Amino acid sequence: MDIAIIQQNFNYALIFSDKLLFLCRIYSTMIQRRQSLYLLIVVLLNAVIFNIIGIDKFDMSHVLGEQSILIIRSLFSVSALIALIAIFLFKNRKLQFVLGRVNIILNFVLVGVFVYGLLNLPGEKSFSEKGIEMLLPIISIVFLVMANKAIKKDEDLVKSVDRFR
Repeated sequence: MDIAIIQQNFNYALIFSDKLLFLCRIYSTMIQRRQSLYLLIVVLLNAVIFNIIGIDKFDMSHVLGEQSILIIRSLFSVSALIALIAIFLFKNRKLQFVLGRVNIILNFVLVGVFVYGLLNLPGEKSFSEKGIEMLLPIISIVFLVMANKAIKKDEDLVKSVDRFR
């Protein structure tokens, strides 16, 4: 191998390690806050667990048409993405709070879609046959509300410290 190529690869590795170290510092700063943990749980619920459970249980083609799985998957993905973005906006608490509220509304839309789908099921199926996947948006809403309360508490703490100055 040529020395120039080795040196170039070494420089890329140094740049990458510097950026990785910077991200680790940011991540260690933001993960110490409760709301970051709550938002991370929402990301895990909506992105990881949703895909582990399986998309086939969310077939609501009788209500939403043939694109039902795509619609539900995109709503879960957008919810996870909003929560992930909110985690990295730890320095801008107001925007983080607004994104939490938008995510709560999005999860209420998901709950509404599931309830509407359950009410319009052909045949006799009960809620218990659908399983835990119907509860994912509700669990996400609970964690989003807890995250917003923690964000509000942080904002109030900062305002009270500013009053003392």
